[in-house]
Amino acid sequence: MNELLRRAAEIARQILKHEEVLVVTHIDADGITAGTIAHTSLLRAGIESRIKFVKQLDEVEIETIKDKNTFVWFTDIGSGVIDLLEGIEFAITDHHVPQRSHPMQLNPHDFGYDGAFELSGATTTYLVSRYLRNGTTLFDYEIDNSDLLPISIVGAVGDLQDSRWGMLKGLNREIVMEGKRKGQIEIIRDLRFFGKQTRPVAKMLEYNSDPFIPGITGNEAGVLNLLDSLGVDPWVRWIDLEIDKKRKVVSALVGLAMDFGIPYTSILRMVGECYILINEEEGTEKRDAMEFSTLLNATARYNEAEVGMGVCLGDVRAYRRARTLLQNHRRNLSDGIKFVDREGIEELENIQYFHARDNIPDTIVGIVAGMCFYKGNREKPIVAFAESDKGVKVSARATYRLVEKGVHLAKALKKAAESVGGVGGGHSVAAGATIPEGKEDEFLKILDRVIGEQLKR
Repeated sequence: MNELLRRAAEIARQILKHEEVLVVTHIDADGITAGTIAHTSLLRAGIESRIKFVKQLDEVEIETIKDKNTFVWFTDIGSGVIDLLEGIEFAITDHHVPQRSHPMQLNPHDFGYDGAFELSGATTTYLVSRYLRNGTTLFDYEIDNSDLLPISIVGAVGDLQDSRWGMLKGLNREIVMEGKRKGQIEIIRDLRFFGKQTRPVAKMLEYNSDPFIPGITGNEAGVLNLLDSLGVDPWVRWIDLEIDKKRKVVSALVGLAMDFGIPYTSILRMVGECYILINEEEGTEKRDAMEFSTLLNATARYNEAEVGMGVCLGDVRAYRRARTLLQNHRRNLSDGIKFVDREGIEELENIQYFHARDNIPDTIVGIVAGMCFYKGNREKPIVAFAESDKGVKVSARATYRLVEKGVHLAKALKKAAESVGGVGGGHSVAAGATIPEGKEDEFLKILDRVIGEQLKR
């Protein structure tokens, strides 16, 4: 931990030498919060800052960045393509599997931590932001940017870093506990569904899709029948419901999930720690870290990451726009699940896949893949294809049980993608790639072989 903090402090000192910095960040909840933290802390330090949101860093994108001829701070992105950054003066705060170590890179993997759940892009960036002011000592925790801590936790939750155990662990744990000590965050054990703050219980259950519960998800009549049988008012918000009635609902949902054979790990994720942002208004999406992150992801998936950043900064108009985007996002996810139901999931020896073509936006095909896992074979990673403006988008998801058996999707996708002229990376349990159109079959053949080799090892 001390070595990681020393690296964070040294990177901050190097950043402070510059009068202007371009922040380049990833388009998702983790990237939006990471970019907001970097951008805000730079402005506070008296450094001119601009921000650029990108889906991925390839050679074309990197060349446009080089043309800016300025110092670049990459947040939640960059570690996988360090060798392509030659000619750019940069800092990286990322948590994806790095291509190699670098003195201006803060990445948990370089210090023996797992970036899939111990530190996200936002929490890594937050560690550097704490030292972005003149006169800060190495272990001074009472510094100006500590108010950025809550949105770093939103980023970690948005990256699903709490999904494995239903709570944040590792270095994320230390940061969230710091937030608790500072009176910024309350930690409660509760149902981990979107809408606890804002929706009637009936709508919260109807629109939940993780896990997808047949007869409940997307089924208003089914939800109303369930709540009526439990004696629960369907039009009361979850946060206003009595504790005994909450327990009845949770018990019923667990029973239904088990009856339909939903994996035990998915059932466990239904209830766990929830992180309440005390300084945000109760009854809004921004009050709960999970709901906040879902709101930000909705802006990212539809190429309006600037709106998400505005939400982080308290912009009221941006918040209204984000809520509209979220409604559209929920509808698209439902349509995506229906598409997979119609088309089905194909299986190879070691993997399973579906090709959405232009039926599911490339920005959400990975989410749909994860939500459809229960429809397929839990013993094989699921791979999804979708058309994008840069070729074919590939998104892959595994279970933690598969990871424990040897699967590492980031390494596998990177190898398979590069073999067909594409790029790939990510985490052991979730990864992505972009490959040339028409190379899907070749990619699948290579990926199937690589995953098989990982399982044998």
